[in-house]
Amino acid sequence: MRPAGDTADIGHLLRAGPFHLALRAALAARGLPLHRVQHRLAARGIKVGVTSLSYWQQGARRPRHPESLRAVAALEQILELPEGSLSRLLGTPEAAAGPARPASRSYRALVGVGATVEQLLEGMELPADGGLHSVGHHERVRIGAAGELRSRESQQIVRAHRDGVDRYLAVHHGDPGCDASRVGVTAYENCRTGRVRRHPAAGVVVAELLFDARLRCGDTYVFGYGVEDGTGTRSDEYVRGFSYAGGQYMLQVRFDEAALPVRCRRFARSGPQAPRTGFADLTPSGRHRAVHLLEQGVRRGILGIAWDWD
Repeated sequence: MRPAGDTADIGHLLRAGPFHLALRAALAARGLPLHRVQHRLAARGIKVGVTSLSYWQQGARRPRHPESLRAVAALEQILELPEGSLSRLLGTPEAAAGPARPASRSYRALVGVGATVEQLLEGMELPADGGLHSVGHHERVRIGAAGELRSRESQQIVRAHRDGVDRYLAVHHGDPGCDASRVGVTAYENCRTGRVRRHPAAGVVVAELLFDARLRCGDTYVFGYGVEDGTGTRSDEYVRGFSYAGGQYMLQVRFDEAALPVRCRRFARSGPQAPRTGFADLTPSGRHRAVHLLEQGVRRGILGIAWDWD
């Protein structure tokens, strides 16, 4: 039997929401672990992962897709709730607005391919903000003999701002002419490649990098991965967007000796449509003719290096 206080709390949450708190209270009152809920859904022919159920009750993600909405209706039966009580909460303006989150979802929105990435993420049931922010990020970009973006390597230090984070979404937006089907993503330090989605028309690849550990709020984690491209036309800039202030960022761009630019400059932008600001000339140096920028405390927005060929 459920304690009276729990019943009253659930009744209030089912009337007023939000969805994730109502679901969490109902799960707690029934005492059902998520793996058992998943099995009961599967018995009804509904496939929903334990991770998705966890995200729903945390408020990190809302059920939106047809299979997810079927699962919500089935949850009302499994948790012995009034018919339509959870589903109704998904239709309220408060629910549609979703949980509180950072002002910008991630760098993918900042560089202007947010709609394409959202299309690629359909059905993946990932948290909106990733649950991570960057503490340090070292990125190395290699430009080929024809001026094309050949590859990039990233080593990142991230900190979790909620419990249970176990993955990172890497987004690659190729230059015009990029053949997304030929872009390769390799996980090489403390992670492995999960699902990969590609949008050939936009030249966008989204790759899920699965950590070797599940993080708790406040934990830091180091991981590295690389992207092999070389399919686009001649490149003239590389940018990285930041949805959180703070942390260190280093970007190095290395040019092939057969294709050296005549000028390189660092710049910043507050958003994808904003003008470039903060110009500073960069002089290629070293055997590989490389330039770099180093930002000790990044601000929300975009940092990048641009170059002129002639």
